[in-house]
Amino acid sequence: MKEFQTIEFNIKDKIGTITLNRPDIHNAFNEVMIGEIIDCFEEIEKMNYDTIRVVIMKGKGKSFCAGADLKWMKGVANYSYQENYLESYKLSMCFNAVYSCKFPTIALVHGAAIGGANGLLAACDFVLAHKNTVFSLSEVKIGIVPACISPYVMKRVGEYKSKELMLTGMRFNGKEAKEAGLVNWSFGEKKLNAKLEDLISKLKSSGPIAVSTCKQLLYDVENVWNHEEAMENTAKMIAELRQSDEGQEGMNSFLEKRKPNWTLDN
Repeated sequence: MKEFQTIEFNIKDKIGTITLNRPDIHNAFNEVMIGEIIDCFEEIEKMNYDTIRVVIMKGKGKSFCAGADLKWMKGVANYSYQENYLESYKLSMCFNAVYSCKFPTIALVHGAAIGGANGLLAACDFVLAHKNTVFSLSEVKIGIVPACISPYVMKRVGEYKSKELMLTGMRFNGKEAKEAGLVNWSFGEKKLNAKLEDLISKLKSSGPIAVSTCKQLLYDVENVWNHEEAMENTAKMIAELRQSDEGQEGMNSFLEKRKPNWTLDN
């Protein structure tokens, strides 16, 4: 794994943790951080299940992420259309790298999640937020729109809740984010940590290939296949998995009333 300037990455007990590491500016992102998140996920994709099972994304310091770095925004304001397009497309690639990761992803959110930060968290499979976190999709307040994050936020909260959050640029807390569907769970710190441990335990007790395949299944059903393709491809998927080593071990362990082998050292 390469050395990063704006993020940290480590693996412990098969849990990979990406930490946004610009705490002096509340982990606001710029072109360097965007590129490094993409690079990090590309490296993660090459890893096997003996190395990593779950990926956590969090922020160092007082906040998860304050959105775009103001200095970076000042620079892109003077870019040409083509330069702005390429920079914005890279941001879209960043969110998609998170969204399409083959391992389960968890955003652990605290402090503030402003603007584009909501694209990072919404692209994760699970979001745990401290109840006092301040959220805002505030782009309209400065005359732009939350364009690149919109596919991921809308998948989570739907069209009309997206209108409420995006058209007003309103601020809301962790409890309200939970009610909106933007986050899965919102608690105080003690309960949040307990929920994180419980979630990780559940993910690591499942078949690692099955979890990865299930993620790809959900992606394809939502984004790729039409109905007839889904009927055919899902049937093929079940047939293949039933004959796979992991599928055989899982079914046999169930019938024999024992734990499957992947739980012995997860």
